[in-house]
Amino acid sequence: MTKSGKIRTGIGGWTFDAWEGTFYPEKLAKKRQLEYAASKLEVIEVNGTYYGSQKPETFAKWASEVPDGFIFSLKASRFTTNRKVLADAGESMEKFLNQGIVELGDHLGPILWQFAPTKRFEPDDFEAFLKLLPNTLEGLALTHVVEVRHDSFKVPEFVALLQKYKVAPVCAEHFDYPMIADVTADFVYARLQKGSDDIPTCYADADMNAWGKRLKTWAEGGVPDDLPLIDETRKVETKPRDVFAFFIHEGKVNAPQGAMAMQELLSRG
Repeated sequence: MTKSGKIRTGIGGWTFDAWEGTFYPEKLAKKRQLEYAASKLEVIEVNGTYYGSQKPETFAKWASEVPDGFIFSLKASRFTTNRKVLADAGESMEKFLNQGIVELGDHLGPILWQFAPTKRFEPDDFEAFLKLLPNTLEGLALTHVVEVRHDSFKVPEFVALLQKYKVAPVCAEHFDYPMIADVTADFVYARLQKGSDDIPTCYADADMNAWGKRLKTWAEGGVPDDLPLIDETRKVETKPRDVFAFFIHEGKVNAPQGAMAMQELLSRG
């Protein structure tokens, strides 16, 4: 029996001018940036899918440029989540899911459904949204993660809904948005958003070490004892879980170095 799930660390997207000559080698062609990034990292969160649809050929091309085991997490369309009544999101959700994402095959990881900071928790409507999330698409297994950014979600009822539908919350380390570290699915998804462009590895050594321990704890089936939980009384099954951790948002210039440094830290045991 596997004692630990797989921990993948990565970044948001792969196109960023400041990475040219810092992360990417000088004069590397833009068309080879994904190939290079995938040779150094293990997962990338795609932001472009939040703003518009892609073609099936595009997803197939991405899949062809990355090695076995590499994962893409896709941020779902804003037209699905940025609405007053989430129960009405079905048509928009189907449009997003059926744009060709199955072309990624086993490179497809969690689908991230991100909600506006102004979106409040309305239990019945949010459950209606969770009911819309499919478990498979053309035979391909799907996993889902939600990023909620309003304090009204910090209630046990929200955590219970996520557990009921086996959906993970984003564990966001952010200056403004709430942290939800409760484990509700078969995987954990963290977005580390307090980095600095002034730190070569995005996060300082002490913070890297602290997050490294948390990622290992999650992967081994535990719950870190130094992160706040919304429902401290809830029982969490102890079993290996895959973990995705992204260096993203603040400290973006050195985010790739942060992800690689975390990989190195974790590899040392």
